[in-house]
Amino acid sequence: MPPMPPAPGLTVVQSSIHGYGVRAERRFASGEQVIVGEGVTYDGDQDFDDTYALVLPAHDGAGHDDLAAPPIYYDLVDQTRWINHSCEPNTAIESAWDAATGAIRAWWVATRPIEPGEELSYDYAFLGALAEPCNCGAATCRGLIVDLDPEEVAAIPGHLRHLLRLPPRGSAPGAAAGAAIAEHS
Repeated sequence: MPPMPPAPGLTVVQSSIHGYGVRAERRFASGEQVIVGEGVTYDGDQDFDDTYALVLPAHDGAGHDDLAAPPIYYDLVDQTRWINHSCEPNTAIESAWDAATGAIRAWWVATRPIEPGEELSYDYAFLGALAEPCNCGAATCRGLIVDLDPEEVAAIPGHLRHLLRLPPRGSAPGAAAGAAIAEHS
């Protein structure tokens, strides 16, 4: 893989959450685009290392989500691959079909002001069978990086179940659909 050019206003660092992380070197305002992700698109039938792949809704080519079609796996190949999970994230992923290039585009937007020195995070989820302990340290941490869909919660391996802390009834689910990192076999 060729070297990644630095992303303006961001630095890859050793993370306090997990492995590498991405730190803001300048202030980002709430609603501001922080970074555009670069990646390679795969479908679920292809064999690829999906450790850093976003699972995004398929698009119909006219700019609309096609929820009936299998999702798109967007394998990140730039600094965005090191943006870690948090149950109280400071960014969210948005995506759209780019008709001009015939490709999916994904970008991170600040969900609140981000100060210099702060690590970027977003709320992604794994399938229940592939859940991992969460190290985000947020007051509302769910204990696991997992999709809170009841079917996925039921699929959490027994040795991890004791770590799951579900949000109180009536509160919003943690991980947004379409913004999950996939583990694909």
